[in-house]
Amino acid sequence: MNPVLLLTITGSTKKYLLIVLATLIVVTSLPVMAVFALGSSTLSILSFGSGSSESEGLYQGPLVANDNYEWGNCTYWVFYLRQQANDPIPNTWGNASSWAFNARLDGYLIDHTPTVGSIMQISNVDNGLGHVAYVTVVDPITGAWTVS
Repeated sequence: MNPVLLLTITGSTKKYLLIVLATLIVVTSLPVMAVFALGSSTLSILSFGSGSSESEGLYQGPLVANDNYEWGNCTYWVFYLRQQANDPIPNTWGNASSWAFNARLDGYLIDHTPTVGSIMQISNVDNGLGHVAYVTVVDPITGAWTVS
């Protein structure tokens, strides 16, 4: 005689099964949602569609001379943009979280007023590594600004 496994599903068991199923659906859909959150212009680049990575703010070029920052990171990109603007910065400021401190030591003005070519810094993100971006536009009327 073959053994038979009988499962009795009660109301509380159904509730737990539904919670487990819902959790699995959410967890497996998160990576897909993250990709679509990048936006259509970035998705078109990633799918080899129209648009260029540089026009979308994604540097895909060769290594930049004297850029000691990690290729592909925000620090690398901002160093490159400052070099392109003929306003280079030192290549020794470390992680983005330390840029304001090191810039002040090197005599740069550190304030809360964005100007084209200035560097925006956020120190308490990315597990403490921080983030930097290059200010590309400042609207003189509204004060709104754009970064790359």
